[in-house]
Amino acid sequence: MSAEAPKSSAPGAYDVFNGDADGLCALHQLRLARPREAHWVTGVKRDVALLSRVPCEAGVDVTVLDVSLDANIDPLARLLDAGAHVAYFDHHSARRMFLHPRLQLEWDDSPDVCTSVIVDRTLGGRYRPWAIVGAFGDNLDATAHRLAMVQGLAEREVAWLRTLGQLLNYNAYGETIDDLHIRPDMLYRTLHEFVDPLEFVAISPCYRQLDEGYREDLARVDALAPYRTCDDGAVYVLPDEPWARRISGTFANRLAAECREKSFAVLSERGDGSHCVSVRSAKPDACPANVLCERFDGGGGRRGAAGVNALPAADLDRFVDAFSTYFKIAPAHAERVRCAGNSK
Repeated sequence: MSAEAPKSSAPGAYDVFNGDADGLCALHQLRLARPREAHWVTGVKRDVALLSRVPCEAGVDVTVLDVSLDANIDPLARLLDAGAHVAYFDHHSARRMFLHPRLQLEWDDSPDVCTSVIVDRTLGGRYRPWAIVGAFGDNLDATAHRLAMVQGLAEREVAWLRTLGQLLNYNAYGETIDDLHIRPDMLYRTLHEFVDPLEFVAISPCYRQLDEGYREDLARVDALAPYRTCDDGAVYVLPDEPWARRISGTFANRLAAECREKSFAVLSERGDGSHCVSVRSAKPDACPANVLCERFDGGGGRRGAAGVNALPAADLDRFVDAFSTYFKIAPAHAERVRCAGNSK
């Protein structure tokens, strides 16, 4: 069964969403249940300052999904002051949140919750398979499996949803849109033609494109050695290449899933010499990933997974040392190895 593809030309309505699996699946569920025409505002995963692109006008109706409130607090306040109505669904750190009569805030930063799960709650599980995809994409495997059990899905179906979530998330990583296989707005347009994610897997050319790209990029990253390792975690530094930027977040999720007792950081070198950082905490309650990342400019996220958008090259070793100390890794016992493809 297919849903009518959305249009993006209606004045006054804006859907603002992260271009990763969680943002895509959260918006998809919401618009399956509550269709409307809207302008879409999205970008690569780390492009989170999205609300500034929405015009400050009275009567504007904005829905925000999977985008940090803290990173958008100023444009959010301006929109509300101008008379806009905002519905905000998110699970990232929101220390600067506030109440407002025109702000509907659906927020939960529990480490086992993502935005797709928050929307699933709001809709009473009406399109739960897509929430499962979003949870898998956000590396919340236990949450996804719990929802799949409630849904009564077969093991083979769950495996396909997990792969789809990983691929959608993989596609969102990049320094610019040009790094991605498929633009997030175009990917959303394609997804929204399908009520059933398994049908998307079975017949969509987009799925094939993402699967092939993922396999190629994963083969490259598997050849890399860690920058620093020890018993309790590891740091990887990837080279300045589009494939490395695409695979960085998925690689971090994969490391965390394979070694759940360890914490990881994956740094991708950017064109200007800085690094995009992804952190996965094995101890999200005791050592939240976002708390470490917030020590650095442009850092933030959530307890289990966080990052730094552009870590200066000069701060590379300072970050690695901070990571080591934060996760109780003893630097004296750490083995330092330069990764292949990075000669700096």
